Amino acid sequence: MRIQLSAVASVMTAVAAAVVGGAVIGVAAASAQSYPTRPITLVVPFPPGGSTDVIGRILAERLKAPLGQSVIIENVGGAGGVIGVGRVARAAPDGYTIDIGQWDTHVANGAIYPLTYDLAKDFEPIVPISSNPYMMLARKGMPGDDLRGLVTWLKANPDKATQASPTAGSQVAGAYFQSLTGTKLQIVPYRGAAPAMQDLVASQIDLLFVQPAVALPQVRGGAIKAYAVTGPTHLTVAPEIPTVDEAGLPGLHVLGWYGLFAPKGTPKAIVARLNAAVAEALADPGVRARLADLGQDIYPRDQQTPEVLAALQKAEIEKWWPIIKAANIKAE
Repeated sequence: MRIQLSAVASVMTAVAAAVVGGAVIGVAAASAQSYPTRPITLVVPFPPGGSTDVIGRILAERLKAPLGQSVIIENVGGAGGVIGVGRVARAAPDGYTIDIGQWDTHVANGAIYPLTYDLAKDFEPIVPISSNPYMMLARKGMPGDDLRGLVTWLKANPDKATQASPTAGSQVAGAYFQSLTGTKLQIVPYRGAAPAMQDLVASQIDLLFVQPAVALPQVRGGAIKAYAVTGPTHLTVAPEIPTVDEAGLPGLHVLGWYGLFAPKGTPKAIVARLNAAVAEALADPGVRARLADLGQDIYPRDQQTPEVLAALQKAEIEKWWPIIKAANIKAE
């Protein structure tokens, strides 16, 4: 009899678990179908004014129409983006807190900082947005009219020039530059690209590797020098700026990209909803023109998928982590 009662109890427990599990799944499915019912927070892991912030705000403005809710920018700067991305890693996986990440925050930081989260396991990729090379910039009065002239001056004046380091990408590009040219720079950490750019314009810093989005207005206005772009091809919106290969430093290729990520466990239906909304935004001629003017190459529609972003991140981690560690690049 005890055996029978035990068996009955086990069956009842299993049935209860199944009912509860089914209810949870049902609630999750219903939640995903009605999503979103309130504003969404888009975390920008850098201070206002940088390239990630600018691109995030362009998207946030256009996403209101397909989502039916506002997308609110929350700037969480510090530690090269580590703090802001950590905010999203700890957030509820309900689609209401996501981040606009990029090569620095979702690839390089994993080899530079001791993270409390796993870049590959603690996030759901949503959509790749765009890509671009970095720009090598200098204050207006910096010696050297071109890249060759700059390198000559730097070799003759070791450790006298300063380089701003607002992101991991800037740091990696600067380390590559020093390695290839045999020069030595003083690295000055910054919380974001916008304050670094302000100091470059004010001639408080000598050199900066940064994304075109934050640099092009200052370059066009003649406030700073642009020596080259760190890619094999010209920027469509600024073809007059040479590539590093043309400028005399072949091989210094560092390309950045942007994408949206959600906390691990975010329902696939919500990820798909966000993906479709971003794809609609990226198809908008006005959005495309604004991003192109910032030097961004938008990914083709057939590549705007979570799977493509996941594969891109995985391939970049496998390529860059060994390089970064071999160069002994550390958090500043």
